[in-house]
Amino acid sequence: MKNISIEIPSLVENIRIVESFVDNAKEEYSLTDDLYGNIMIAVIESVNNAIIHGNKADKAKNVLLSANLQDEQIVFTVSDQGAGFDHQNLPDPTAPENVEKIGGRGIFLIKNLADEVNFKSDGSTLELTFYLN
Repeated sequence: MKNISIEIPSLVENIRIVESFVDNAKEEYSLTDDLYGNIMIAVIESVNNAIIHGNKADKAKNVLLSANLQDEQIVFTVSDQGAGFDHQNLPDPTAPENVEKIGGRGIFLIKNLADEVNFKSDGSTLELTFYLN
């Protein structure tokens, strides 16, 4: 079981560090290009949500990102220092009344890219599981 992790201040410009982290995970775990693409988008969206919504872009608060290889899957965990959110009652971004709205698609996108998505700590921690086969 290989585990890699980083902790970054809640600044949107730190997304480039996250991109490098995912690049390193691709090399470390020998990820396919398709899987790498899904992971890159889902993890960046998760960290971006943690920075903006979870930590309210407070640079004194950090986001922890880790990747853990387990058997035939890789699990990315994103944790912020915010209060969490009600992940069970999010508006459906595909509903006609929401289609034209800016935003509100991040969790929907993450759920469609990851094989499993689990919310913990009242939504301030997100686990994204990607199957390797």
